[in-house]
Amino acid sequence: MSNTVTLIDYGLGNLLSVARAFEHCGAKVVLSHDPSEIERAERLVLPGVGAFADGMHELRERGLVDPIRRYAESDRPLLGICLGMQMLVTTSEEFGEHKGLDLIPGRARAIPQMATNGVALKIPHIGWSALHRPEHADWQGSLLVDTAPGSSVYLVHSFAVETDDQSHLLSYCNYGGHSIAATIQRGAVVGCQFHPEKSGPEGLRMLAAFMRS
Repeated sequence: MSNTVTLIDYGLGNLLSVARAFEHCGAKVVLSHDPSEIERAERLVLPGVGAFADGMHELRERGLVDPIRRYAESDRPLLGICLGMQMLVTTSEEFGEHKGLDLIPGRARAIPQMATNGVALKIPHIGWSALHRPEHADWQGSLLVDTAPGSSVYLVHSFAVETDDQSHLLSYCNYGGHSIAATIQRGAVVGCQFHPEKSGPEGLRMLAAFMRS
């Protein structure tokens, strides 16, 4: 496998910063909205910012939903970032019920507005949070292989994923006493709620690990 990574361009991704981060890791970056090119990709990245329904609408309008699903069935590496991670799951409750790609069974729900101690939380959740490893999770061979528990990453989000199967939860962070899924994985499909491209050296190590997968 070469060092090429394909970023899906569907109109909502922060493509430039993601592309630059991968290039820093030695990747050859291809931006594409062509269904056949996306289905043939060696490594595929689904970035994203904005609302879930808008993201899925843009993927459908461009005829990309089925090519992404067929790509995922091939067991080649697929990374979803921020909104891209949320679209990997089954459904979202953002502005109604909306279907996702259903590559990792789960649901995106609003972050609670109150901390567990009753204090109001700022929504969206913006800033740096430490990554924690669930007891069941093994980071060897994953995106987090070179990441130490407690490392901080940068997040900007109002919704968070709850996986149907806890074995798909790779890492979480804490916000107001609530556990927030930070990284999820099922086979070669992995999602980051945080922005690795904005998370400094820690994030770059994760992208480098993705390029080795």
